[in-house]
Amino acid sequence: MGRVHRCSAALLPYREVNTVQQTNISHWTSLLIYKLADVGGMTTLTKRNRRSEAPAERWSNAEEKEEKTDGTDEEQDTDSKSLRLTLMEEILLLGLKDKEGYTSFWNDSISSGLRGCILVELALRGRIQLEPQSSRKRKLLDRKVLVKSSAPTGDVLLDEALKHIKNTEPPEDAASWIELLTGETWNPLKLHFQMRNVRERLAKSLVEKGVLSTEKQNFLLFDMTTHPLTDSSEKQRLVQRLQDGLLERWTNDWRRMSRRMLALILLAHAADVLESALSSLSDERYDTASSRSRSLLEADPDLESAKVTTPAEEMIWTVLAAFNRS
Repeated sequence: MGRVHRCSAALLPYREVNTVQQTNISHWTSLLIYKLADVGGMTTLTKRNRRSEAPAERWSNAEEKEEKTDGTDEEQDTDSKSLRLTLMEEILLLGLKDKEGYTSFWNDSISSGLRGCILVELALRGRIQLEPQSSRKRKLLDRKVLVKSSAPTGDVLLDEALKHIKNTEPPEDAASWIELLTGETWNPLKLHFQMRNVRERLAKSLVEKGVLSTEKQNFLLFDMTTHPLTDSSEKQRLVQRLQDGLLERWTNDWRRMSRRMLALILLAHAADVLESALSSLSDERYDTASSRSRSLLEADPDLESAKVTTPAEEMIWTVLAAFNRS
């Protein structure tokens, strides 16, 4: 089977432009928009055509061991040479162009996708959870995000978001938080929730970890900082881990997957970087991986949340529900 069904930015006509002039215009436009995109919160919670909570006491023991278990999951998904990256760093790394050092102009989903990563990462670290389910608030997106622990995470972006969630009364739901953190709100009293320069701050963190480098490029209208890939092996391991999660290590029951692998697959799709991670596969393996990812993405988050055993799993499905609704 061919790959005519792919809807990647890589297949846009701009890659097939024949003249130097058109190529340069596309390049300059891409760089200008990239320069502005993550500063002003230009993207929205992207429109897509994708498709009962357990009692609190059921989670008591799971919550106490959540971070320890999460670490075990991570070790099972990676090899000993891999760095410990946050979900935000992994999604950005998947979206960055290796040589150019910036994300594609045509990807209008990565900003909101990164904010979704922040919510899931906070839940995985035991800092936030959804309010308890009730007869009036049964659906995931009807329930507000609450702070479970305000202890610092040691990550600047996570702590910034956690502070916003902690200081907000009344609480907001997950979909609202993604929009607020991205800067997509018509309420001027809530503009201060916007997290600025997220991609640049994540890129600098990856520079400190030796994965990316920093270069200054002088263009006609502005100077731009880019972050080309330095350690290709780290990105290769990340791509391989994601592919393995959908192929060699695939399980038909998501409850048997590690929480981070489940989150990585769903968030990579939300940020529109899953396609590029699977592009190196042969046609047959690509179709298999795509079919399996769709089985997760097309699941009903509210139904799947009835199977969760931890608040973090519930948050993962809640974030997917937020992107599905947009």
